[in-house]
Amino acid sequence: MLDALFNPRGVAVIGASSKELHIGNRVIKNLIDFGYKGGIYPINPKADEIRGIKAYKSILDVEGPVDVAHMVIPAKFTPMAFEDCGKKGVKHIIINSGGFSEIGPEGAAIEDAFMEVARKYHIRVLGPNCQGIINSDPEMRAYCNFTFTFPEPGHISIVALSGGVAEVIHQGFSAMGVGTRIYASNGNACDITIPELIRYLGDDDKTRVIVTYVEGLKDPSTFMEVATKVAAKKPVLAMKAGRTREGAQAAASHTGGLAKEDIATDLIFKKAGIVDFRDEGELINAAAAFASQPIPHGNRVGIITNTGGPAVIGTDILVDAGLELPPLSAKTEGRLKAQLFPEAAVHNPVDVLATGTAEHYRACLDAMMDDDHFDCVLVNFVTPFFVDNDSIAREIVAVSRQQRKPIVCNLMTDRRQWAETVRILQDGGVPCFALPGEAARALAALVRYHRIRSREAGRVKKDARVDANRAREIISEASRAGRQMLSAEEAYRILEAYRIPVAEWRMADTVEEAVSMAEEIGFPVVVKADSASVVHKSDMGGVAVNLEDVEAVRSAVQKMADQISADDLRFFIQKFMPGGTEIIMGARAEEGLGHALMFGLGGIFVEVLKDVVFNLTPVTDADAKEMLTRIKGAALLDGVRGRKGVDRAAIEALICRLSQLLGDLPAIKEMDLNPVLAFETGVFVVDARIAI
Repeated sequence: MLDALFNPRGVAVIGASSKELHIGNRVIKNLIDFGYKGGIYPINPKADEIRGIKAYKSILDVEGPVDVAHMVIPAKFTPMAFEDCGKKGVKHIIINSGGFSEIGPEGAAIEDAFMEVARKYHIRVLGPNCQGIINSDPEMRAYCNFTFTFPEPGHISIVALSGGVAEVIHQGFSAMGVGTRIYASNGNACDITIPELIRYLGDDDKTRVIVTYVEGLKDPSTFMEVATKVAAKKPVLAMKAGRTREGAQAAASHTGGLAKEDIATDLIFKKAGIVDFRDEGELINAAAAFASQPIPHGNRVGIITNTGGPAVIGTDILVDAGLELPPLSAKTEGRLKAQLFPEAAVHNPVDVLATGTAEHYRACLDAMMDDDHFDCVLVNFVTPFFVDNDSIAREIVAVSRQQRKPIVCNLMTDRRQWAETVRILQDGGVPCFALPGEAARALAALVRYHRIRSREAGRVKKDARVDANRAREIISEASRAGRQMLSAEEAYRILEAYRIPVAEWRMADTVEEAVSMAEEIGFPVVVKADSASVVHKSDMGGVAVNLEDVEAVRSAVQKMADQISADDLRFFIQKFMPGGTEIIMGARAEEGLGHALMFGLGGIFVEVLKDVVFNLTPVTDADAKEMLTRIKGAALLDGVRGRKGVDRAAIEALICRLSQLLGDLPAIKEMDLNPVLAFETGVFVVDARIAI
């Protein structure tokens, strides 16, 4: 349990200093200034007092209980200091200083040494190379941290490896006047992990929304397991850095090699039900909305405004995010026409005009709360000098506090002149944003979480008729032979073992065998060279398509034999299947997670547009159905310009069958099925490559 970390009875600072610019001084100052309720114990063998508080030569000299000890001392002294902390009964140690595993083997050895002591005394460690924690609860006021943002009590909790980004996010909330609950930055994370912190915050009743930032995941499977459980109870908002190759390199240097350019973290976020962001500003704004507003029951939004342009901007962004602006019900329209100025625009958006009063805003808010056509409300509120803006703010707050439907506000004002209006809205818990786009995106994030919570879970389908043992034996034989790339015959045998439809095929060793096999299959056929050394067959003249007779096959096979020098060269003869829509499927192993399974449009669509989507295995039938809708060219699957649509059910079944195959055969490193031909009835794999 981490209760004592966030609610310590006493805090010691080992390495406390009288120097103002020293971390060991700043931590003590922060505890004092923030109003920490427990005991503060500076540990410094050469000082009698620090910042007016009695100092101790050793933590063993402290009379009161110490639950948390900060260490702001050189790395080489930490193992001995841990020993003293263990004897004192310290439960948690926050190591602010660096010089450990992040610098290499020498530092890692010191880290191992102090962790051995920590395990002996059952001490939990936050860090090293970290900021620490903050708990803004008025009953605790623990600022065990050397940063400088003093939060008001709130309901947003922040957890991140990177203290720099965590503090940027924290400052963002502070600048908005939004309070926070718990803050934790765990640096190198040698012991207490991000999943542990998220689990703790998931059980914390006063935390309504969790914000996390990651640059890589040490234990992705544990993160996903914990995040899935917590995100089902309350919103988890996340941002990952290192999405580009350059960003990944920068993150790797920052986190000691945790990060890499990949898609796995994005897929973890999706599968766990996390609301992910690529912009820290959007994340901050969304968290502010989640902290005070209920989750909407749908995507239908009503807009109230006293000026036209911002409502138009907000509308565009909301619609782009998949929200709807339904018309007012006849009852609501009649109700508002009777209550607003005759010149007011009684549609959606409702424009109460710049002269709109508090009574007009209240009428609109009450009407939209009562109207079942709406799930949430966006208020555009400019503060003209000729109306009572404070009264308008109070009415918005009064309706927001009913917690019937979420309300976000685009407050367009000079915050210095209308400071009281701003204060009323902030104190009332109404999330206010300076720009209409910010407000719209925050509202869209609330709806996104509703969609995540409401999505169909589906079920993982298993076909008992597959021959998993045969497939495993094929892989074992290749592995024993020291091969990583399976032959075409082996790949197709595995697909057939899992009842995956493939174009009819044969293998031949000679020209005459190839001719005979082609006659058995029936013309036209395709011939492909097959050799462990030939990966890109078409580049080496190893593919011939639409061969319509014996002579065409004989000529193509002889040409391949002459051009390709390989002792293990064989010939893969396959039924040519003209027409059909080319799609691509594939997978790659993700350490600790299974496989990332890919689906998309094939041919030029994958080469030029890269129109593919991924999902982590196991993939449910609902996941498979969703994958077909998520590609940009989804409409092409239904047929366009006279072209027939494809058998979507067959594609979904194939995705589920591949998921089962990958789950049974974890030795598969990569799989590439390209193309798969989709017809009006049925799908067929016509090229397969499997690496183990």
